[in-house]
Amino acid sequence: MSRAVSKSSAPNRSRIAIYAIGTLLVVGVIVAIGLLNRSAVPNSASNAPITSTLKVGSTAPEFTVPTNAGPFDLAGVSTPVLLEVFATWCPHCQRETVVLNDLAAKYAGKVALVAVSGSAQGMDGNSPESQADVNTFGAQYNVRYPLAFDPELKVAGQYIQGGFPSLILIDKNKKVTWTASGESSEADIVKALKKVL
Repeated sequence: MSRAVSKSSAPNRSRIAIYAIGTLLVVGVIVAIGLLNRSAVPNSASNAPITSTLKVGSTAPEFTVPTNAGPFDLAGVSTPVLLEVFATWCPHCQRETVVLNDLAAKYAGKVALVAVSGSAQGMDGNSPESQADVNTFGAQYNVRYPLAFDPELKVAGQYIQGGFPSLILIDKNKKVTWTASGESSEADIVKALKKVL
């Protein structure tokens, strides 16, 4: 009697084992896809929580910010201005520092370059943004242009183009002449700069 039960339950055990293994594989694939999507960062830009309505041709909103190189007042600048709104945690902003460092050196005295923080999240992606985060960002990526911490995100609210970094070129008459969202090549920025110099 016990042998008959064993023979009839063997195929059931095989089916149960196959279903269990199949279920585990499906769950594993779903978890893997979820983890990949969670860690994926868009190629073009890191999403920003706010977007301004600023357009090319608009008069640039005035702003004043304290930077690590002293106060920056848009109204008092007589050259074109290249403004970056960045996030310390953003990998695109971190990579863009190489391009902006080069431009800051090449266009010193001809273009005022300033970067202003535009995220409420700190460099670790969890804690609130602070002056220490901006200082760490500057030191870690060897930033050689003025950096500003804007705790109220006023500049971001006026200028951000939907993603980090946002780049905005303002001519000497305080008109917005070019904008970009996401990493921009040096060639693209130079092309825009040549139109205002």
